[in-house]
Amino acid sequence: MLWLLTAQRLHGGAPLEAAVLELLAGLPPSFWPPHPCKRVRDWREQGKIPSSNTGAYNQARQALPLSIVQKSCDHVFQQLLTQMVDPASERSPGAFLLDGSSIRLAHSPELCDTYPPGSNQHGEAHWPLLRVLVGHDLRTGLAMRPEWGSMHGPQAVSEQALLEKVIDRLPSGSTVMGDANFGVFSVAYAATQHGHPVLLRLTASRARRLAKRALHDGIDREVLWKPSRYDRSRHPDLPADASVRGRLRVREVQPDNGGAAFLLALFTTTSLTMEEDFALYGQRWAIETDLRTLKSVLHLEQLTCTTSDMVAKEIVMGITAYNLVRALIGLASQNSGIPPRGYRFTKVRRILEAFGPALANASNPQETQRVLDQIMICVQQSKLPRRRRKRPPYPRKIWKRGETFPTRKH
Repeated sequence: MLWLLTAQRLHGGAPLEAAVLELLAGLPPSFWPPHPCKRVRDWREQGKIPSSNTGAYNQARQALPLSIVQKSCDHVFQQLLTQMVDPASERSPGAFLLDGSSIRLAHSPELCDTYPPGSNQHGEAHWPLLRVLVGHDLRTGLAMRPEWGSMHGPQAVSEQALLEKVIDRLPSGSTVMGDANFGVFSVAYAATQHGHPVLLRLTASRARRLAKRALHDGIDREVLWKPSRYDRSRHPDLPADASVRGRLRVREVQPDNGGAAFLLALFTTTSLTMEEDFALYGQRWAIETDLRTLKSVLHLEQLTCTTSDMVAKEIVMGITAYNLVRALIGLASQNSGIPPRGYRFTKVRRILEAFGPALANASNPQETQRVLDQIMICVQQSKLPRRRRKRPPYPRKIWKRGETFPTRKH
């Protein structure tokens, strides 16, 4: 069941029929439990092929406990992260990129009640929305199980509140990296209380309050960050002596797109030098491409299930599918020495989709190795191109509002 849910995401959000047909095509014996159900026993012993209809599979995936799905995702993440750790950097904990996004859901009474749609001056929107927070390992790209909640309505949650839930599951000692949306006291305090260094971008106004002076290029000073009155109103449980000691670092940076230079302010509790901190933060953009991969390649931008329980399973197993592709990339990286983020995720996913059945159905270790060698040859041909010149950005223009259909007359 877990594999069929994962396979749907690997196939780009394939329908239930695709999962059932993959089951009927013949999964290897290792995919089946020691004591399968009566239908599978009849299939094996009497050759009675199960129905290709999706009703039974739909009932089974709805009955699957969410706790098992979550434990499976966490186990895959921990195992892969351990195997993909660079031996040269075992003593230095990695950094995790944290960012938030939104996912559009199907319009059903339950989802509209749990994740209310947004509204504007034209009225209420149609699609329910949830806010999700993801955390990705900077070096390998592996993703931990995310947290999410309502984006609108009385139960709406902020990205900062979701981060405080994720921190408990971060690998010990890993650095928390975030943009200006996470450069607030509550995030810095929660991370340091759990033993995680932080590297957070600050808004210009917040950086000036910490520096107690105008910002300029080259600031590198120790500061004691204390909660403001607003911080305490949003977090009344903060201790009276709550504070975070770190360094405020400011540097003038030049955007790659040729835009005007600006002052970039960072708050850090790491032991890195100023140059190392800014070089590390310069890699933060990787989380944006990871989010794009999850939403566009694995089709998590809009889910079609109609219950909160199935929404959770789809998101969690989508992360598992993403990590399986990252594991294949990590194996290629260990053989070539090219960083894991130097490979094309979309092409590697297609390679896994094409060669996966042959790898699973290999009859002996020699056959398994032969298929794996073929996979590695294809993956090594999936490196990101090294362009000699930067491609011009797509022009940003406003699309005209489309024509509306006339109201139907009764």
